[in-house]
Amino acid sequence: MSILSKLLTWWNGPTLATAMFTRSKGREVGRDALGNIYYETADGSRRWVIYPGENDSSRVPPEWHLWLHHSRTSPPTEAPLPARPWERPWRPNPTGTPLAERPAGALEAGGRRARATADYRPWTPEA
Repeated sequence: MSILSKLLTWWNGPTLATAMFTRSKGREVGRDALGNIYYETADGSRRWVIYPGENDSSRVPPEWHLWLHHSRTSPPTEAPLPARPWERPWRPNPTGTPLAERPAGALEAGGRRARATADYRPWTPEA
């Protein structure tokens, strides 16, 4: 990636200013399974994440989301959230990817919409 795109674009990863701020003021707190790296300032007032690749906030797991938004004081590396028996494993939002869920009638899935049943009547101004 060129220096100009590092200076001007934020969606392809951290900008040069973010990288410099992280290096000078940030203290690494932890990493998650997706490779995201979490930082905070020395006084703990600011917290942020550096994504490996494109910036996509849906790739932040719930426990780290709580920490980033100051809902928890200690990071998940120190005090992990207890797993509930009814919880499904977390996964990032797959919208826009080949893993996106497509119902049977979706055009992307190659399906056809079912015909309207008899309980449907289109509105007409005369009725």
